[in-house]
Amino acid sequence: MTEPEIAKMVLWGATGQARVLRECMAAHGVSLVAIFDNNSRTVSPFADIPIRHGTAGFEEWLSGEPAPSSIGFLVAIGGENGAARIELQRMLRGRGLTPLTARHRTAFIAPSATLGVGAQILAHATICVDVRLGESVIVNTAASVDHECEVGDGVHIAPGARLAGGVVLGRCVTIGTGAIILPRVRIGDGAVVGAGAVVLRDVGAREVVVGNPARVVGTRR
Repeated sequence: MTEPEIAKMVLWGATGQARVLRECMAAHGVSLVAIFDNNSRTVSPFADIPIRHGTAGFEEWLSGEPAPSSIGFLVAIGGENGAARIELQRMLRGRGLTPLTARHRTAFIAPSATLGVGAQILAHATICVDVRLGESVIVNTAASVDHECEVGDGVHIAPGARLAGGVVLGRCVTIGTGAIILPRVRIGDGAVVGAGAVVLRDVGAREVVVGNPARVVGTRR
């Protein structure tokens, strides 16, 4: 799960993902001590944890922490924000905090699977044999990643999505809720697969596909 000496953490991102991650990590004895968000209008989702905004709020908080490396962190920003998640994770590591891996107690993770830094494997998710996950990957509630899949940095696999064996996802791909990706399909960097789509063929970089069978409807900016 995490290094045993890490008992406190912070979250960057104050929406629903923060609620999910706090619950997940509390089950492993890691308590939330601070939350940050770049949107100055965002309020804390927790009555007991005040929010601080942007890098200025973070730096003010950090100035009062004598041992930043003893505090873990997760970036609670999902959806089509993989690049931002990676950037924030690297910033927080650079400021001395320790990246955590979130593994929900109900998730299955094969012993041969490899999880990148900052991975978030949530309730009832399945990570099968010889899967490789990159940095800052989210595998959300009840999603499954079958044998030998390769998942790039910053990918978000939404609730209930299914990746069959040998699928390759590029950097910052978003797989929508309930989507199905057939075996050995390759999906290029920055592509978006819509909710419920059934992907039979390779998808190019930054393409947006929807439907059953999935078809290209646009290009992500």
